[in-house]
Amino acid sequence: LLARRRPTLVVRGTAAVYLCLWRSSSITSSFSSLGAQAFTSPATSCCLSSHSRLPATFLQIPNYSAMGSFFSSQRSGENSNSNMKGSGRPLPDFSAFAFNPASSSLAAAAGAGDDNGATSTSTSTSTSTGKKRTRSASKKDDANNGTETESVAKPSPAKKAKTRSSPAKSPSAKAKAPSTPKRTPKKSASAKTPGSSARKRAPRTPKIEPGSLDPPKGWEDIWSLAEELREDRSAPVDTDGGHELPECHRGDKVWRFQVLVALMLSSQTKDAVVGNTMRSLQEHGLDVENIHATSAEDLNALINMVGFHNNKTKYLKQTCEILLEKYEGDIPPTAAQMMELPGVGPKMAYIVESVVFKTCTGIGVDTHMHRMFNDLKWVNSKTPEKTREQLEGWLPRDKWPVVNVLWVGVGQETQQQKEKIIKKAIASSRPADSLKLIRKLGVDLTKEGKRFGLEEE
Repeated sequence: LLARRRPTLVVRGTAAVYLCLWRSSSITSSFSSLGAQAFTSPATSCCLSSHSRLPATFLQIPNYSAMGSFFSSQRSGENSNSNMKGSGRPLPDFSAFAFNPASSSLAAAAGAGDDNGATSTSTSTSTSTGKKRTRSASKKDDANNGTETESVAKPSPAKKAKTRSSPAKSPSAKAKAPSTPKRTPKKSASAKTPGSSARKRAPRTPKIEPGSLDPPKGWEDIWSLAEELREDRSAPVDTDGGHELPECHRGDKVWRFQVLVALMLSSQTKDAVVGNTMRSLQEHGLDVENIHATSAEDLNALINMVGFHNNKTKYLKQTCEILLEKYEGDIPPTAAQMMELPGVGPKMAYIVESVVFKTCTGIGVDTHMHRMFNDLKWVNSKTPEKTREQLEGWLPRDKWPVVNVLWVGVGQETQQQKEKIIKKAIASSRPADSLKLIRKLGVDLTKEGKRFGLEEE
């Protein structure tokens, strides 16, 4: 097992055992207690043969049973060809035990070690082929001899602890370890590199000022067609819009507050649903003081038909508290101040300002207007806020107060009341242009004509 997992330790440990036995006074008894298997197994001999720093004669010892008598003769001074430094004792002459390949089972392992070690130096490493041969020899040894390698003498606890604490590595073992190349992190595009400046961020698009853009061609003709299609004022916004729902008889302050509440409820909700919810609130008592005194649970139950009613309940309670503390129960006089209230965005603030105070500092753009103005190529935007900014860049200011009601009604009819808008387009003063307009706004004339029996018309 040591030969398979710690070949370097086996080599050096075996050499240490040789020297200790040579210096010992009971050489013969020590060798007989160790047994021949500790030194003659193919796994051990293969590891010894693959170590290039040991002499060839050291590795070719076929019969260790005669080691006792040999070392005894060395102790008695029969062979004095060399002395160990500082010991005064002669060094064993391993060349006396000439290895005969034909008479020992170590021939294959020693021969393989000589072939692999002949071309290696003290600073070079064994090839991968030699490594594979060593592993295969160890596996064969385990399969043939069973637990033969387990009979190797165990080192003393002190020696074992020393080995674990500071394992020795030969130069060849260090060289055999595969070197993994270090991955260098890729430099980001924005990182600064020597000799080049960091990539600068693209400057933000400057805000479009009102009147700074050229109006699209033919917009006035399309505007006049939309006004003709909306003459009857029969869209949902004309009956359930924020400007139609408040109670005028309760006073200006309550009326203004109800306009604000209607716009806050209209987000992500159809006008018909907003109308029903507003009528339920009016029956409950829709004023600042009463809504502030109503519990959040009761208020949520009253407006549970609108979208995001949980958030809107919280916004209404917070808004009522702010209005009572800062504005004496009234709403703020400007759109900028309204946008500071919870749940109030630019669209709501500009519409409330236009309806209540008859001033218009911006255009309230909803999803209908955003979709239609992009279809008409009047703007090129991805959000309603960008649509508002581009529309204010070229639309005359006298159109700002009416653009929302006019085009929201057109959008509602093209989405929810297709039959009605088609009939109005056919009956208009310019039916071909009116049909072309509603086709641009998403109405499939062929499909809807077959559906409503208007193919001949």
